[in-house]
Amino acid sequence: MRAYYMDELPGDQRLPHDQRLPHDSGNVVDDATLDKLGVLRWHIPVDPSGEWEGKVDAIATERQYRNRDICLVTKEGMGEDFEATLKRFYHEHMHEDEEIRYIIQGSGFFDVREFTTDAWIRLHLSAGDMIVLPAGIYHRFSLDMGNKSRTMRLFKDEPKWIAYNRSTETDSNPYRVDYLKSVQGVSVGA
Repeated sequence: MRAYYMDELPGDQRLPHDQRLPHDSGNVVDDATLDKLGVLRWHIPVDPSGEWEGKVDAIATERQYRNRDICLVTKEGMGEDFEATLKRFYHEHMHEDEEIRYIIQGSGFFDVREFTTDAWIRLHLSAGDMIVLPAGIYHRFSLDMGNKSRTMRLFKDEPKWIAYNRSTETDSNPYRVDYLKSVQGVSVGA
């Protein structure tokens, strides 16, 4: 996984949007910044013997994820709904649950908002990468130019995917307020 500050230039959301010059690390986001945002991450290589499944199971058991499913996002599989679905995933939102993803095949971007600057941090995930986004963090998802992702989604309870698009109302959502309290370590008004 590679993390960096995303540019704000218009263009296809599937492009890297990384204006870094060769040998310039000015926009790279370090582990400490991701830790402060509460973004958990692992790299568990997808191996033919299936050892990766045991490692994902161990994390799921430790973090009490009881359910999972597999989500396949491809143009071939989604047909005419493909572009509309990508645009829906790319709308800035939050969830009242953690978002847990393990990439089995393909690749894509998870963008998360840095709460102190409101800048986008782009996480480029590929096969073997696993992330946990905390409840209340603003984020969005897009495939990259490979246009394919086979992803395991894990859930604490029954599988659900309720997105709350960013708004003044969502800013005062109790899960958003709790998230800000946890990452800032200070009291936040609702």
